[in-house]
Amino acid sequence: MSVIATAGHVDHGKSTLVQALTGTDPDRLEEEQRRGLTIDLGFAHTELPSGRALSIVDVPGHVRFLGNMLAGVGGVSATLFVVSAVEGWKPQSEEHLRILELLGTDAGVVALTMTDLVDDDLLELAHLDVAEHLAGTMLADAPVVAVAAPTGQGIDELRAAIDTVLADTSPTADRGHPRLWIDRAFAATGSGTVVTGTLAGGSLRSDDSLIVTPDDRPVRVRALQSAGRQLDEIGPGERVAVNLTGVGVDDVSRGDALVEANRWLPTNRFDASLAVLASLDHEVSRRGSYVAFVGSGSFPAKVRVLGGESLPPGSQGAVRVFLDTPVPVLPGDRYVLRESGRSETVGGGEILDIAPVTRAGDAAPDRSLERVVRERGWVDVDELELLTGERVEPTLGQWVTTAAELERVHRELEAMVDAADGLGVDVAALDERQRAAAEVSDELELDGGRVRHAGAVDPFADHPVLAVLEAGGLQPVTPEGTSRDELRELVRRGSLIERDGVVFHASAIELAAGIARQLLDEHPAGFTVAQFRDASGTSRKYALPILGQLDADGRTRRRDDLRIAGPRLG
Repeated sequence: MSVIATAGHVDHGKSTLVQALTGTDPDRLEEEQRRGLTIDLGFAHTELPSGRALSIVDVPGHVRFLGNMLAGVGGVSATLFVVSAVEGWKPQSEEHLRILELLGTDAGVVALTMTDLVDDDLLELAHLDVAEHLAGTMLADAPVVAVAAPTGQGIDELRAAIDTVLADTSPTADRGHPRLWIDRAFAATGSGTVVTGTLAGGSLRSDDSLIVTPDDRPVRVRALQSAGRQLDEIGPGERVAVNLTGVGVDDVSRGDALVEANRWLPTNRFDASLAVLASLDHEVSRRGSYVAFVGSGSFPAKVRVLGGESLPPGSQGAVRVFLDTPVPVLPGDRYVLRESGRSETVGGGEILDIAPVTRAGDAAPDRSLERVVRERGWVDVDELELLTGERVEPTLGQWVTTAAELERVHRELEAMVDAADGLGVDVAALDERQRAAAEVSDELELDGGRVRHAGAVDPFADHPVLAVLEAGGLQPVTPEGTSRDELRELVRRGSLIERDGVVFHASAIELAAGIARQLLDEHPAGFTVAQFRDASGTSRKYALPILGQLDADGRTRRRDDLRIAGPRLG
């Protein structure tokens, strides 16, 4: 299904045209029916000659309801731009056109309505008027179809033109990040809360677990419906009604978004491009009361111009936008900025960075991954996906970084290994990035929990202290000249055993376990420290730490003043 939105000045026949195309009156509110004026968004659907399903979002044309118009035109495939042949180009025609350009809408069909109320000469003038105003805009080459909705004149031609334009429009990409900006919420009898919107970024399925931002309320998809049909799954680019469980209708509203938990990084600050409308009669600066229209919502905003104090009419620049509510956005999303004090559209553009880390005075935002990584130095791949919507292969470990940062960590690590002499560097002393660098380095190697230069001889394999302590048996003497770091490493490897400040060769503990077994054969009820001391031919100074180690190993257990067999004595 494709989705288009109407646009154009009030009373130019948008809703009447939608009804002629679809058979559905999009003015669903009683006040709209009574006043003959579109106030809020209306929705209808039909099938085009090619068999393509089409949803139409009908927007109000009156300036007082511009916020509702902005809520409906985001995320659509194209626009149905409506101009009356009787009145011609009007102020809201111009403002709606500029808004569509700011939102990046680049496809559409122009409907010249009420042609049954003008003669041929006036109709030709109306065509010329429209062509003049559309020159140089995104609708400059759009087909212009003359229609008279009450009589059906031109409706078939308009259907065919919409079909042709949509056939040339790129399908909405599925990026695995579904997001539904909610433009309507209501309670359906027997079903509970239903929200509607145009789905973008990914697919939704029945039973999906999602959240509603900005409050992160957990919800579950009970059912999906599009164009009156129940669906188990729906893809991006479709109008959809979602029946939710876990949330009341009073807890959701237009401007909220339906997304997957932990797949978005809602932000109340972003850097963006800003194209300032040439029609303004003043510069854009931080002074002003602004409203940012993002998705289907409108949010009070403060603006800081980047690289200067202000932007003149008709110029392009960059701004940092501060919102009072976090929104789930990604680089590439569009926004429109209005100044509420003057009640005018200021401009709009493209979001470039959703979590800027560079101070405003130095920021030069763009959408490149390289800039995001360069400004942060090291970025976890999962965090980078939240920041950009892009999934990339990590540079090192779980991070993406620059070549310069990668080289810096390798040099830092090699310097640490050089300073450690032959001992190498204990892996426990490294941070996560250094450890990951050690694992992939061609110049370094990990061995026995230490990092050394590749090919270096292990100084602990035949360390002289091992032979000395092994010869000492149960009465060892640590030779002078052996550093504490060396002993600690040999203990970590299990070659030596340290207990209560005394260091033994590992074989001494095995010898002690044999003596304990022999004593228990002679004394089944248990043996004393003195009995072990005498049997081993050592002193109490060594007997106590040896027995402490046997207890710790589970080979013996202490019962009052006796040692009995432990589960691991064997």
